[in-house]
Amino acid sequence: MNGFKEVMETLQEQNIEVQLVEHEAAFTMEDADRAIEGIPGVRTKTLFLMNKKKTKFYLLIMDEDKRLDMSAFKDLVDDRQLKMASEEMLYEKLGLQPGGVSPFGLLNNKDGDVEVYIDKDIAEEERMSFHPNTNEKTVFIKTVDLYPFLEHIGHPAKTVLL
Repeated sequence: MNGFKEVMETLQEQNIEVQLVEHEAAFTMEDADRAIEGIPGVRTKTLFLMNKKKTKFYLLIMDEDKRLDMSAFKDLVDDRQLKMASEEMLYEKLGLQPGGVSPFGLLNNKDGDVEVYIDKDIAEEERMSFHPNTNEKTVFIKTVDLYPFLEHIGHPAKTVLL
């Protein structure tokens, strides 16, 4: 599985500069926020969802304070049977543990079957923060660099209004 080292190597290969913050393991949003307090950049939450049949997978990036309108997202992806993916499916598809979900886990999605969506409310922000396949670090990446990164790894993101 691709971990922190591979995330940083991939970013470096694409000449993407990031700000890296090392901290105690963060298991909650509150833990993560405390670790990066005062550093500019939108605090994100990344949700991993799947349909009931386990045939469609979605990675949704949004502001950590925004509540997901599941009905609106179901309409957007035209799937009435969505739910949060299980811990097992999260590991199988992204190689991640709960609490560490981020777009960097897509480096482990060998099937290329995860669709990526970014909420329009944060798409204009200058920087976003994510765990780089470990909850002991946080990476701040420029939003204008995130989209090409995702494209490069085979997961182009769609910006959506939720």
